[in-house]
Amino acid sequence: MKHSATLPNITNFAKSDVYRSRIHDLIPGGAHTYSKGDDQFPIHSPAAITHAKGVYCWDLDGNKYLDTLMGLTSVSLGHAYEPVLARVREELEKGSNFSRPSTIEHEMAERFVNLVPGHDMIKFAKNGSTATTAAVKIARAYTGRQLVARTAEHPFYSYDDWFIGSTDCDLGVPDSVKSKTVTFKHNDLEDLERMFNEHPGEIACVLGEPEKWQEIEPDFYKKAIDIAHKHGAIWVMDEMITGFKTDYPGSIKRLNAEPDLATWGKGIANGFSFCALTGKKEIMQLGGINRPGEPKLFLVSTTHGGETHSIAAGLATMDVFESEPVIQHNHKIGDHFINGLNEILDRRGLQDYFDIMGFNWSIGLGIRNAEKQPDLDYRTLFMQEMIKRGVLYQGILSPCYSHTIEDIDYMLAAFDDSCVVFERALEDGYEKHLVGPSIKPVFRKFN
Repeated sequence: MKHSATLPNITNFAKSDVYRSRIHDLIPGGAHTYSKGDDQFPIHSPAAITHAKGVYCWDLDGNKYLDTLMGLTSVSLGHAYEPVLARVREELEKGSNFSRPSTIEHEMAERFVNLVPGHDMIKFAKNGSTATTAAVKIARAYTGRQLVARTAEHPFYSYDDWFIGSTDCDLGVPDSVKSKTVTFKHNDLEDLERMFNEHPGEIACVLGEPEKWQEIEPDFYKKAIDIAHKHGAIWVMDEMITGFKTDYPGSIKRLNAEPDLATWGKGIANGFSFCALTGKKEIMQLGGINRPGEPKLFLVSTTHGGETHSIAAGLATMDVFESEPVIQHNHKIGDHFINGLNEILDRRGLQDYFDIMGFNWSIGLGIRNAEKQPDLDYRTLFMQEMIKRGVLYQGILSPCYSHTIEDIDYMLAAFDDSCVVFERALEDGYEKHLVGPSIKPVFRKFN
């Protein structure tokens, strides 16, 4: 069936253009996350967001958009979600930062640890990079080894040198640091063994996102973690993306996995800055101060790590996840979108030009050119057309609790209508339809 809706025709970006012309002289990159930068969006797009509510956001020119990536997947319930805001307001009245720990830190630590199977201790952080780097540090301390292993296909683990030095964007990272990170193919047991055999007795930990774009065998993580332990390394499960999305609390439960450490962030506080490292006591206790005479590990120490209102946002988010069918709803939304995409692509005969990737909790879309090759030019064009129709789309839908079936039907209508321009571009080239430059990879050697 053809998807129909009253779609806007957004063409006014005058104030966004002024913003773009000034912001790069104030902020390197123009934003504080490179994936939000101007080089990740077509020129006909909002340069900045003024406010958002539920699953809609507004730009400087007053244009309204359906949000699909939801704060880089960090907003799991909805923008300005009232039950979360209520708890945050309550906590703000008490103050947000003190010279000693707040009692809310104990409340969150006890509750979160009880939520994560097999883990005994927790350390808070303000961003995912800090949490993953803390995992790397404590793994090195525990094993006495220096090498860190990560999945090769993962786009981002940390802004710290141990990760950035292993990407194309390695400017400013010493060679001695670059050599300390090795990679293996995501969810490939044979390649995991290969990596360990090439670096015998050197790898401290394996860090990987549990579920990326394809299904894995039910017992994969038992086998993978057994391999790591056989070689004397510990396993760090990165739940930054999967936490509170694949299951509650995440893939550690869904896959019945038993990693030594896990990192958490993104959707666990509905967009507020709360991240964490959890793990087994025999490892985590190395970061403590109550073992007289033993070496001290300086694990994580952040002035704002115990910020009370962000922790309160996390507690309120957990309340909603535990009292309402959030996971089921979000997966239903994802299924509806996938089914709608398949119907559109089948009807239009475009199956060879779009790759639907991922799962119902995170649906990615690969876009191909007339030669059926992945193409950033055609991807940019499609983003431009979706944005023109009121959908802020980067090729990923991260369902949240505020998305409705009607919202997704609107998105599908915009997708269907955007395909008209895409089909023309396949015939006469994207250049005749795209305004401005194409997007670029975040990790690249040159600007």
